Amino acid sequence: EVQLVESGGGLVQAGGSLRLSCAASGFTSDDYAIGWFRQAPGKEREAVSLISSIDRRPYYRDSVKGRFTISSDFAQRTVTLQMNSLKPEDTAVYYCAAALMSAGSWLPIGSGQYDYWGQGTQVTVSS
Repeated sequence: EVQLVESGGGLVQAGGSLRLSCAASGFTSDDYAIGWFRQAPGKEREAVSLISSIDRRPYYRDSVKGRFTISSDFAQRTVTLQMNSLKPEDTAVYYCAAALMSAGSWLPIGSGQYDYWGQGTQVTVSS
């Protein structure tokens, strides 16, 4: 059984920092994508930052570029999201997600392309 276990999140003032971590277990493939989505109340789930073990080039949505940094230990199947200069609009439930990939395939960035999800962790940024 594949499991994604998240930690981190919480309440922070605007301009502050938080760190999210996720540990994946239960899959043996070395070709996979992993990263973070978020969903604010009344909004669709959106990709925040993703990375694959194939090309290791991170994806960031435009609104978090320069503020968030994703890192992954692919052998340990862990991923971390360092979030700096947080803004109230970053408030959402953040989900860790993973997808198995075929060799040579592109990094998936749609939520429907991810098969495995964590339980979600709340990030609240106060103004």
